[in-house]
Amino acid sequence: MGIEASGQEFIWVVRTELDNEDWLPEGFEERMKEKGLIIRGWAPQVLILDHEAVGAFVTHCGWNSTLEAISAGVPMVTWPVFGEQFFNEKLVTEVLRIGVGVGSVQWKRIDSEGVKREAISKAIKQVMESEEAEGFRNRAEEYKEMARQAVEEGGSSYSGLTTLLQDISTYNSISN
Repeated sequence: MGIEASGQEFIWVVRTELDNEDWLPEGFEERMKEKGLIIRGWAPQVLILDHEAVGAFVTHCGWNSTLEAISAGVPMVTWPVFGEQFFNEKLVTEVLRIGVGVGSVQWKRIDSEGVKREAISKAIKQVMESEEAEGFRNRAEEYKEMARQAVEEGGSSYSGLTTLLQDISTYNSISN
């Protein structure tokens, strides 16, 4: 309902174990058929994030998803659920300042209060169309460029991986 209230176009990837329609609001797919696409099962997240039409990414803040969004230069709406996801959210929202949280603040395996549709809608609108939106996009683009440079020859990730491979190779030579 928060996605619908935001008025934004969307792609929503849903795990197949949620494939029964009981969790969707009644009539949601019909109302949203011109605004959104629901993909059931696996989807090529990196390819989707890299598409120029993607304006934001609603994420649980798992480390892989966070890195994929940063590398794609996509601002985020953060919705952590458990564990380190809350720390990753702080990185996105407070350090890098390329996202907005929906207000999920406590890890609860059961009896979670959830997140209100108004909070989801507000966060999506804030990232997509508020006065701050351009800043989120500009900073996200800057981090995308930094990530690209890191993996190029001479970049920090490139050099780190090269050093690791050399160390492993040296270790294997000494061991044999």
